[in-house]
Amino acid sequence: MGRLFWKFFFFIWLAQLTTILAVSATFWLEHRAQVKMLEGMDRSPPAGFLVDSAAATLQYGGISALRSMLESRKQVPIYAVDEHNRELLGRKFAPATLERARRILDADLAAPAVRKVQGSDGHVYFLFSLFPEHWPEGGPHLGGKPLHPGQLPFPVVPLVATLLASLIFAALLAWYFSKPIRHLRSAFEAVVSGNLAVRLGPVMGKRRDELADLGCNFDRMASHLNAMIDGQRRLLHDVSHELRSPLARLQAAIGLARQRPEKLESSLERIERESVRMGKLVGELLTLSRLEAGVRGAMEEEINMGELVSGVLADARFEAETSGRTVEFSGCGEVLVKGNAELLHRALENVVRNALQHTPNGGKVAMGVRLDANGNDLRLTVIDQGPGVPENELSSIFDPFFRGNVTKSIDGHGLGLAIARRVVEAHGGNISASNRVGGGLCVEIVLSARCSDLESP
Repeated sequence: MGRLFWKFFFFIWLAQLTTILAVSATFWLEHRAQVKMLEGMDRSPPAGFLVDSAAATLQYGGISALRSMLESRKQVPIYAVDEHNRELLGRKFAPATLERARRILDADLAAPAVRKVQGSDGHVYFLFSLFPEHWPEGGPHLGGKPLHPGQLPFPVVPLVATLLASLIFAALLAWYFSKPIRHLRSAFEAVVSGNLAVRLGPVMGKRRDELADLGCNFDRMASHLNAMIDGQRRLLHDVSHELRSPLARLQAAIGLARQRPEKLESSLERIERESVRMGKLVGELLTLSRLEAGVRGAMEEEINMGELVSGVLADARFEAETSGRTVEFSGCGEVLVKGNAELLHRALENVVRNALQHTPNGGKVAMGVRLDANGNDLRLTVIDQGPGVPENELSSIFDPFFRGNVTKSIDGHGLGLAIARRVVEAHGGNISASNRVGGGLCVEIVLSARCSDLESP
């Protein structure tokens, strides 16, 4: 059991113990106050019956009959006191008892075990019963001594029973709350030691509370960390693989230039070409790294998507003319998007350039811009006439360095669509790809936007 268990246990049990003691003390003090108020007067049903019998005897039998009755009653003595505080048989009693009897009758003439009767001798008698100093044999005793009914002890048995019950329930509650926290601590220790496969969902069972939600959040965090670390490992592997080839070609070109000086010019061209490829790769890696790290620059620009799309189209058409390809555009009214214009331009340019690379000579790339019916979402589509992508690779083409079977023959590093996805997600949108029925790949970008009255490009 950890320290948290004992803290839960102690404070829960202390709260229950305080409540038990307060309730028990309240009932005990109330009982003591009632006993003190009676001043030793017996107002039980048997005593009330005898007092009523004595009152009837005095009323209908006279003083002599009452005297005989009082002398015969030893177990539950009945007292008869006149207005001069004289007891009929000369027995002693506490003056406060008589005053208590008078106040009880003044408050309620029908009070049990207390009567006021006019005797045949002209005196007014107060009839009441007192607890005897000793109960007869067989009566209730405590520890060998007579137990006065008005001297009940503190309620020990109920108190012990409630203490045991509170002890058990306090332990159960403390265990119930501290158990998932112990699992959380163990799981965090496992993560610190490098075990990212630990999960709390199975050990939480069927709990449906905040601690179970915390366990689910931990599982999501561990899954995210595991995915990030795996992604970093794959990225490092892919970067090493991508840099190995141009470096090998650079070394080969340098060796060739040394061995065959007459081919120095061609070797320098090769060195320059490989240097450009490596510079482009490093630039794309830096862009991807900045996006993944959350370094996106100013994201509060009001971007005119009409102007941005026009610039991308102009560059794409210029590149497409050299290979006999064409780029077509169709769209509605222009819209405004809040974000970073440079990043969005690069993302859209990467998607369009990827479509041009997969479109055969003489083919066309279709680009469309439209608003949804609600007017809040801007949809940009880029459709090529290439071979498409296998269905099981559609979600992977946006991963860094992914090169499917279809794209292995295409020049590039597999970072363009990965950068496009990071940019779109940074702007609160999403990007997806699907194969067209007639052939080709359709890449769709969805961004939050608002309408503008500008003309389409």
